[in-house]
Amino acid sequence: METTKPHISILPTPGLGHIIPLLEFAKKLVTYHGFRVSFLAITTNESSAAKEQLFQSPMFSPGLDIVQLPPVDVSAIINDDMLILTRISLIIQESLKCLKSLLIELGKPKALVIDLFTTQAFDVCEELSIPVYSFFTSPIALLTFSLYLPTLDRDLESESQFVDLPEPVTPPGCTPVRIEDLIEPIKDRKNDESKWYLLHVSRLPLAAGIVLNSWEDLEPVALKALTENSFYKQIPTPPVYPIGPLIKEEESPILSDSETLAWLDKQPHDSVLYVALGSGGTLTAEQFTELAWGLELSQQRFLMVARKPIDGSASATFFNVGSDVNDPMAYLPEGFLERTEGRGLVVPSWAPQIAVLKHPATGGFLSHCGWNSALESLSCGVPMIAWPLYAEQRMNATILSEEVGVAIKPAVAEGKKIVERGDIERVVKVVMEGEEGKKMKERAGKLKESASKALDINGPSYDSLARLAQQWKADDFIFTKYTQINYSGADMAHEN
Repeated sequence: METTKPHISILPTPGLGHIIPLLEFAKKLVTYHGFRVSFLAITTNESSAAKEQLFQSPMFSPGLDIVQLPPVDVSAIINDDMLILTRISLIIQESLKCLKSLLIELGKPKALVIDLFTTQAFDVCEELSIPVYSFFTSPIALLTFSLYLPTLDRDLESESQFVDLPEPVTPPGCTPVRIEDLIEPIKDRKNDESKWYLLHVSRLPLAAGIVLNSWEDLEPVALKALTENSFYKQIPTPPVYPIGPLIKEEESPILSDSETLAWLDKQPHDSVLYVALGSGGTLTAEQFTELAWGLELSQQRFLMVARKPIDGSASATFFNVGSDVNDPMAYLPEGFLERTEGRGLVVPSWAPQIAVLKHPATGGFLSHCGWNSALESLSCGVPMIAWPLYAEQRMNATILSEEVGVAIKPAVAEGKKIVERGDIERVVKVVMEGEEGKKMKERAGKLKESASKALDINGPSYDSLARLAQQWKADDFIFTKYTQINYSGADMAHEN
């Protein structure tokens, strides 16, 4: 008689940067550890072709079920002027009103895995006695900073701002974080976005454990602080499980993908710079023009994913990625395609990123430094040009360039608001043909090997996930640690 498979539910934040790693986590639990997983998808009014394609993948193993939460009408409580985290948090708050009945209908899974911005689930799961685990989709360095943030906030005068601090912020036992690298949501403490972020991170100690999409060789200082420093022990920080790098292992190909890869097949080894700014990233028209000119002036081969410039939020396509109407001819510099013909390829909106990064012709990656893209680049041994846009990407860019040594950051000249074509030309040449670029490539190659070993059977990341899986499979597994978190931001969910 077949034993019933243990059942876990997973609840990600809307947005590909959150859905992709949690979906890969679900696949590993199903494929390698014998779980049944209900993947709870929050739906929004915006159409996202890329997300729809992801959920319709024919490659899902039996035992992985996509459960779409009923769509909710949030038109009365959100607007286009809201910053992205406020908008996300309100959508989630409304969407999770059905969570209790859904979890009961699913038979009360043994655990619910959430990410940082779906913490409203703690209240529901406390009622149902279901343990909640947090999957942290960003680097360990951001987790240490986030766990320290409520303390920092309490110690700062009420009218003061983090961005006005006279010196870098240093989480206990960690590398200092420069003021200019502080994450976007906390830059204005008076804004609801900052309050939401503080609310979510203040709830992290409620988790039964925190799953990390990283590994020790990549972030040794932050991981040591998290597990050994007295500050984090006193919070207390839940047990942590470094299981990374979890990246998308396969993509459902479309016709344009085959054309892109066929073009790469014709290029020399390590000769192409891949240019892509993430699932939600956009540039202003002025900055996009400078980027195009910088690529042209560098005389290097390139594959650029082009998205229509927007003179507004850098995260403008976060909710509807892959659904934009996009004709690069309408916004590229006049004659650009003709002048770069043969050594450059421009594709609108989307490219098969994993396949591109794995391709032997790819020698560099101009990236927004979202954590998923960074891990994909390192897993393929590809050095980066760091071009952060929003969220925690500036922090990521500094980690990758200054601590890990696999990236270079272009500079904004004094008195300017954008990166100019001359500096873009400079950093492209550094990565693609300079001595510094060769050293970055070598470091990226070593991390590729390290990542592979970490994920192999008996590797530290594999063992960490296996340990967590065994806990969930145990017949006597139960978790009762729900502690009241007293924090001034904790009323946000009730104010809206």
